[in-house]
Amino acid sequence: MNLKKPFDTNDDRAVSPVIGVILMVAITVILAAVIGTFVLNLGDSVDSEVQAGASIEGDETSNVTVTYTSEGTSEKLNVTNGTHVETIQNVGGSVSLDSNDGGIGAGDYSVVAVAEDGKETVVRTFTLAES
Repeated sequence: MNLKKPFDTNDDRAVSPVIGVILMVAITVILAAVIGTFVLNLGDSVDSEVQAGASIEGDETSNVTVTYTSEGTSEKLNVTNGTHVETIQNVGGSVSLDSNDGGIGAGDYSVVAVAEDGKETVVRTFTLAES
């Protein structure tokens, strides 16, 4: 009579088919998710930041010039300190801020890229010093 031991270490034939089935199910699920994402255009609904390029000359002085250098995904640039706003419409355009001018105050300013849909992203910051 040949009785097999319950935990015979030489019989591991069932391990390979189980792992194969698990891997095939995982690959099927991943492929279904990727194909579903492309078919339903879910990747297009992700919000992205507005992009633009700006150069700043004279940071931390009483006379600062901001130049719109690259359009990216923006329509225009706003230069603001929260109360005073200057707008640059075209690439290559610039705005000069002078703290000696009565309407412009010293302090921290932000260069904000504005998209066609009104979305805004801060591109750069600078400080306009008192004269």
